[in-house]
Amino acid sequence: MQAEELKTLTIAIIGGGYAGATAALALHQTGASVTVYEQAKEIHEVGAGIGLRPAVIKLFRQLGVFEDIAAVTSPSEYFDILDAQGNLIQREQWPHLDEDGVRNNTRFIHRGDFIDVLTRLLPEGMLKLDHRAAEVVDNGDSATVRFTNGQEVTADIVVGADGIRSKVRTLFSDNQPVPANAHAYRVVIDGSDAEGLMTDDNLRLYLDAETGSMIYFLPLRHRGENGQVSFDITVPSTDTSWNPDVTKEDLLHAVRNFDERLVRIVEKLDMDKVNTRSAHDIDPVDVWNSRSVVLIGDAAHAMLHHQGQGANSAVLDGGILADCLLEQPSVAAALDTYTELRKEPTQALQRISRESWDSESAGKTAFPEKEAIDY
Repeated sequence: MQAEELKTLTIAIIGGGYAGATAALALHQTGASVTVYEQAKEIHEVGAGIGLRPAVIKLFRQLGVFEDIAAVTSPSEYFDILDAQGNLIQREQWPHLDEDGVRNNTRFIHRGDFIDVLTRLLPEGMLKLDHRAAEVVDNGDSATVRFTNGQEVTADIVVGADGIRSKVRTLFSDNQPVPANAHAYRVVIDGSDAEGLMTDDNLRLYLDAETGSMIYFLPLRHRGENGQVSFDITVPSTDTSWNPDVTKEDLLHAVRNFDERLVRIVEKLDMDKVNTRSAHDIDPVDVWNSRSVVLIGDAAHAMLHHQGQGANSAVLDGGILADCLLEQPSVAAALDTYTELRKEPTQALQRISRESWDSESAGKTAFPEKEAIDY
């Protein structure tokens, strides 16, 4: 679209998480008028750490915010997969780490730091809190969103970045969250409590072949005097409640076959700090956009955490959506092109993430998606 057209374009982003905030940064740089509507009364991201893949780091360089991201991250070289006792099954360098003559290491970041940086970089007044979408109306060449606080907004483009239980997605699909029959227990611990296991900046996945339980050990050595570790226990479970109740005894039973150092970490956990979730994704969504409404992030393609690609995919969506508006002749063409570019690779990641991990698959590669997706 022409620069003058973009300057008159109004964009309402529903959801102020990774997808919405990154999309806002990228879309603002096109010259469009962008507003982000977030349902929470304050931004507070719970959980643990994530890895920002090389493609995402490359995008942040393009947006001119890499230094802000680098200041609250640690660079990583490898992903290590081990058995429950710590014997190495697979070590592999992060894909696409050295493209374009720049070393775009995967960088580990705490989820709270990530959303803090993204929202801090938004221009003042762009983020509107306490706006929960109640209804979305597609008007053809515009769309209207009505909020539970009584306000409403009409924009040339409404971007649905409102997560796995998206209100915007109901325009196109009745897909609901699908339970994975697994629980994820996440906590950030001080490096002094890591039993000497925090020796580098590489992600480790420990697999218990007998029970199917997994431990993700993600170092955040830049955080605090001793560094920190994002510690994630994933266990099979038939309990699909969104926030399951678990005890220290439940966790110790889940990790009973693991290296004694990992067991000692669990013994020392403060259960009040452990975030418990039942893992869910959604089935692939057939329709992502109309002439004025488009889905990004979990609203479009919520996926399980096993490949660590949920947040990465959400971030890339925002950058590619902005590129499409710059490159295509109209809003409708841009939204269609965005869907065409993003639907196939993210739905492939959904399928791969559902396969989870076992000793056989881990022995083949740490990155099964690299054969299926050109990213």
